[in-house]
Amino acid sequence: MRPSPFPLFHLLKRSYSNAPVTTKLFIDGQFIESKATQWVDLHDPATNNLVTKVPQSTQAEMEAAVNSCQNAYESWKNTSVLTRQQLMLKLQAAIRRDMKKIAANITLEQGKTLADADGDVLRGVQVVEHACAAGTLLQGESLQTVAKDMDITSYKVPIGVTAGICPFNFPAMVPLWMFPLAMVTGNTMLLKPSERDPGATMLLMELLNEVGCPPGVVNVIHGTHDAVNFICDHPNVKAISFVGGDKAGKHIYSRGAANGKRIQSNMGAKNHAIVLADADKNAALDSIAGAAFGAAGQRCMALSVAILVGDAQKWIPELVEKAKKLKVNAGHEPGTDVGPVISPQAKQRILQLIESGIKQGAKCPLDGRNIKVEKYPNGNFVGPTILTDVLPSYECYKEEIFGPVLSIISADTLEDAIAIINSNPYGNGTAIFTTSGNYARQFIHEVDAGQVGINVPIPVPLPMFSFTGSRGSFHGDLHFYGKQGLNFYTETKTITALWRKGAVPANVAPSVAMPVLN
Repeated sequence: MRPSPFPLFHLLKRSYSNAPVTTKLFIDGQFIESKATQWVDLHDPATNNLVTKVPQSTQAEMEAAVNSCQNAYESWKNTSVLTRQQLMLKLQAAIRRDMKKIAANITLEQGKTLADADGDVLRGVQVVEHACAAGTLLQGESLQTVAKDMDITSYKVPIGVTAGICPFNFPAMVPLWMFPLAMVTGNTMLLKPSERDPGATMLLMELLNEVGCPPGVVNVIHGTHDAVNFICDHPNVKAISFVGGDKAGKHIYSRGAANGKRIQSNMGAKNHAIVLADADKNAALDSIAGAAFGAAGQRCMALSVAILVGDAQKWIPELVEKAKKLKVNAGHEPGTDVGPVISPQAKQRILQLIESGIKQGAKCPLDGRNIKVEKYPNGNFVGPTILTDVLPSYECYKEEIFGPVLSIISADTLEDAIAIINSNPYGNGTAIFTTSGNYARQFIHEVDAGQVGINVPIPVPLPMFSFTGSRGSFHGDLHFYGKQGLNFYTETKTITALWRKGAVPANVAPSVAMPVLN
């Protein structure tokens, strides 16, 4: 195994006294120092100390990466399914071995707790494990003797060079939603991790080299707007997978689709949980507190709105007490429940939305705006915050806060609560807490959201199913991972074969009518 080019020492220190290392590109199986003239400074969210400098890849570097993908595709598409499957088996073993190392990097660059970072990696490696079933997943269909002496067979075939554009909030999981399925289906991938925390992706590229992935099957560039537009416009890129915010997602969908590309774009969310008075109170309140404030609220499936129905509105003081007990600290510190948010700018936006809610009439029984973490006075910390008496017209409700803020809305009936959810433009996920199968079934059939939890606060499907956010939360036709993910990275080729038994009579006149099969 070649020596690691990745700066492992930066996983172990919280600051630098000298100039930090730079993040490399990954092109043709090599870690390359960029010739960029513009760089993005990456800071540890807990300290705001500089960790690394991330390049804005040059045009020549991005072209080299796409060319590498295209060249590798010509041979990779012809590798056997068994070869690709064996590579996935080796990759999942390597990721599991290095899970703590990858999680430590996530905590340093992104800020989430070590336990949450472990979960980030685990949910990603589960997609790799699912890809290990390629021999079954990629089987086509066939039917013999559909007509006299005629058979029809369909195959799943790769589409070419694909691209992945990743968000900051899941630095391991989301790249692992993308490149393993692209690879196992016979495609190559150009990957652009978030410029805010690309380290996990680079560690995964080390592992690809270790397990014998051919050079060029996956290449990594870095950057912001120019890199995104390059991916959207380049004619060799056939499909784009994106997870992130609304503005970028809509831009990528429209620009990429205008260039004839296949797009899957997971965007914003405003996930609601309905709590009925017949729910198991402690279980429901624990679930809501964890789902609202875990990962500092920086999950696209975070529960950011609780709709308390009827007598469940009396449970607010107990929810506040549970949230008060959550420990805010740097993600690597033992016992931390809520780490910092990604940047000072993100913190400022969160604080402004909390303030706007209060000004518009919301009450704030738990205010985390002024929380202090003594050991990390410069960190981007926001404590768990609860806003009650929120109305759908408030900015704090309409905007995706993406921070540890829970808005509480009151409703008289389940029907009223469902109407609130269905009036919101997003449809990523939702949940209900109840002990009534009656109410649960009504909720399932009447709520308009792509992923529904029954006493499950964050209903993210395992990889044998697909991540099916809907409405304003998703643009595209085929979702991430599961059967839809495999279909996104493949095309179906259908072969109709006629092999006549015996000799064809020489004196039969050609027919110009539409063929009718018998």
